Formats: sequence, structure tokens, C-alpha cells
Amino acid sequence: MLDQNIKNQLKSHFSALKDPVELVIALDDSNKSKELENLANDLASLSKLITVSNNPDISVRKPSMRVHSPERSTDIQFAGVPMGHEFTSLVLAVLQTGGHSAKASADEIVQIKSLGSDLSFEIYISLSCQTCPQVVQALNLMAALNPQIKTTMIDGALFQDEVNERNVLAVPAVYLNGELFSQGALTLTDILNKVDVNAFAKQAQKLNEKDIFDVLVVGGGPAGASAAVYAARKGLNTGVVAERFGGQVADTMSIENFISVKATEGPKLVAQLEEHVKQYDVDVMAGQRAAKLSTDNLINVELESGATLKARSVILATGARWRNMNVPGEAEYKGRGVAYCPHCDGPLFKGKPVAVIGGGNSGIEAAIDLANIVEHVTVLEFADTLRADDVLIKKANSLNNITIIKNAQTTEVLGNVSRVTGLRYIDRVSQQSNELTLAGIFVQIGLVPNTEFLTDSAVTLTQFGEIDIDNKGATSLPGVYAAGDATTEPFKQIIIAMGSGATASLGAFDYLIRHAQQDEEQAA
Repeated sequence: MLDQNIKNQLKSHFSALKDPVELVIALDDSNKSKELENLANDLASLSKLITVSNNPDISVRKPSMRVHSPERSTDIQFAGVPMGHEFTSLVLAVLQTGGHSAKASADEIVQIKSLGSDLSFEIYISLSCQTCPQVVQALNLMAALNPQIKTTMIDGALFQDEVNERNVLAVPAVYLNGELFSQGALTLTDILNKVDVNAFAKQAQKLNEKDIFDVLVVGGGPAGASAAVYAARKGLNTGVVAERFGGQVADTMSIENFISVKATEGPKLVAQLEEHVKQYDVDVMAGQRAAKLSTDNLINVELESGATLKARSVILATGARWRNMNVPGEAEYKGRGVAYCPHCDGPLFKGKPVAVIGGGNSGIEAAIDLANIVEHVTVLEFADTLRADDVLIKKANSLNNITIIKNAQTTEVLGNVSRVTGLRYIDRVSQQSNELTLAGIFVQIGLVPNTEFLTDSAVTLTQFGEIDIDNKGATSLPGVYAAGDATTEPFKQIIIAMGSGATASLGAFDYLIRHAQQDEEQAA
């Protein structure tokens, strides 16, 4: 099941185990069960502390594997074969069940252990989803620390009947004690905020007590990470406040244009960025969304949690999010057939007809990827020509289950209350209205900057909501700088965002020096 190189690496990792780990498997006669049995035996061969037993009664889902701690009575379950992006989730579950230290702050560990109610989480995933492991691993960590918390990862592609019964059309989809808990990206902080009713108040109190930052970076994507590193290296008191570290990059499947690295994946790059930032004395405050920016003698960033952070300079690196079609039915059917990540949600539409909205690189790449999974892909492009690279267009045209319709304006998403059933569009040339019967719609029409919280501030925004900056990253408000996809920087690329983050940080440093000098002259 596992090749020798992976076994050698795992054997080294498993040397950190302190306590016994039981892998309890429930199997049927399927090939997937044989794969899971081989996987469990491979893992057990790498450490004397790992044992395997077969108990068909542990789960109604087969194949499944329960990672159990006889020392602490904790359980982490995998329904399906946790390979692909979820293999790391399995390895971490074994390590944490075996007593290896959890990757969480001391406050979070205390908070998890103090949760006193029984919490049973079920996480529907697809093995090609890059967002899913973050959610699975956060919940597994909680289960490894608190025996009252149980988690089960469920491969949606393998348990299609269950997915259909629960109408799961987007992953990760998390159920808590049988009720829908969340859909989409979720951090450990997000989860704790939802299950611990006092979490926000506690966080707000701690944040309000923070010292004044020399540089406060708002946003944790490539631009924010770069700005934080540059500021910290200058010896400045630096903070990063972000909803989640990594931003859009965490949802990116493949990165092949990051100079010096031939190829990488979004989550891997995010982990490297976070590790680099944490090498310095940077105060990272995750799970927090900015609500307002104002100034007095300092720059104030108010958060949705109710806290206010104060700084002498601020770097806005809030990035962007997927643009919506803004047509009737889109909001109602988000997560029920309307999707934005073909890599994450594509496997849930296996053998079904879907549409991709948008004929740029993202749209045509999505169509090509989906064509390997779904029955048929219809690409709808508003303009009379496709904006994608020629090589992608040629590839799409070579596939017999992709149809490209140009001059198509989507006007409505159709559904039966529980899920998408199709869409309506107008031919912009003939003005004829048409309908497509579909199971899913993947929206790939670009990005919109996350700058709504700046609407009432003194920071100048363009008509598109982008932050207007100069060549040093300075905004219209003294002491406030900006970088990355939220700005007027014309090219939205990871490597450019990193460069603009460095520029904004150096600009803020220059501002602080000059501002301090002016204060000294005025005092004299």
C-alpha cells in the first residue's frame, strides 16, 4: 500500500509516539476494504506501539478505521481510505492519539479540554479537496485531547447514498450531533468560537489588552505574511490579524509559477508561510475579521468580535474572494449545487451534468478537471471570445464532454428547494432565453476585494473596491499601507502579492522613522 520511502519517513515520525495506538478496522468484501486493511497493517509494521484489530461492529460504514487511545479513551474515525490530501490527517491522528504534542496554542488546548458536553462530528470530504484536511485535522485534534469529542471523516465519493440522503453538495460539510454545523473552510478557532459560547467575549477581552503595535498587518495571505516578516526583521512590534492564515492560497490546487519552486500546492505553501512568520516575534491573531478602521492619535482596527487593536501603522492585505454571479437563486443554492471550488466539490457530481460560469483560465481549467469526473460540462462565457490561454482552450475543445457557449448571460439558478436542477441564460446575440438541466454550477468569474470594512474610512477605494496605493504601498490615509489582491496592483499573482507585501512593509517602516523624527523635532 505504502512505498518504502513513505514507510521510512513514517517510521521516523512514529518514533515520537509515547502511548499505544489501536487501529480498529471494519471491513466488507470491497476492494476499498482491502486497501484500508493493507494501509492499517503497513502503519502497524512501523511501530511496536501501533496494533490492528478487526471489529465489524465499530461502524455502520465500511470500510472504516478507528484510531483509538486505550490510555485516554479517545476516538478518531475515518470512513473510507484516507489517502490523497487526507493521508496527512491520518498520520497526525495516529501521532496525536499516541501522545505527540498537539499543534495548538496553550489557550486553545485548555479550551478544548474544558468542553464538557458530548460532541460527535461527521465531516464529509472529497480526497481531492485541499480545504478539507484543515477542517478534519482541527476536529481530530479536538478529539485527541478530549474523550467527549468524537470525529468521523467520511469520503463523500465512496458513500454516495449517504451524501445524497443528506443532500451534501459541497465539502467540507460538517455535522455536529446529526445537525449541519458548517460548510466550507473552517479553522480550529472558528470551531471553538461556535461550540464555546463564551469564546468571543474571552478573545475580545484579551485582544483589547494588547500593547500598541508598531505595524499591524490585516490579512494572513502571501502579502500579509511577507509584510509581517519584513516588519519583524526590522525589530518592530508586529501583529497579524486575519480570519484565516493563507487566504485564497489555501484553496489553490496547483502552483507552478512560483519562482524557484517547480511545483507546489496551496496548503503546503501556506504551511511554509506560517512557519516562516512564526520564526519571528509576530503576534498572529487568527479567526478575527476586521469591521472598521479609524484614526485618532493612533490607527484603530475594530474587529467583529468587539475588540479594537491599536497601531502606529497598518498594512491592509485582506485579499479577495470569489466573485458571485448575483443572479436569482445563487445565494439560495450555495452549497446545494452552486460551488466555487471544482477540486473540492467536483467528486460529489460524479456522472452528472454541470456548468462552469466563466471562460478565463480558471473557468477552462475547471472544465478540463471536471470533465474527468462528471458526465458533461457546459462552459458559459459572457463575451464573444474566451479569455483563457490557447493551450487550455485547445485542450478543452479536444474533450468530447465539454461544450462551450459564448455570448451567454446567466440570468437565474434553478432548483427544487433542496438542490440545483439547472440554470437559465440569455443568448446575448439573439436575446433568446435558454435552460440547461444541471446538477451543479461552478462559478469561476474572477475575484472581488475584501474591502467593505473600509467604505466609511478615509482610505480611498476605486469603483471596483480596490485600495488605491502608490509605488510604496501607501494609501490616502497617512500610516496606512496596503498590498496584494485587495489593491490596485494590476496583476493578481502570489509572487506579486509577496513583493507588494514587502514594499508596503518597507514603506510603513520609512513612515515610522520619519514620523518619530517629526515628533522629536516638535518636542524639542
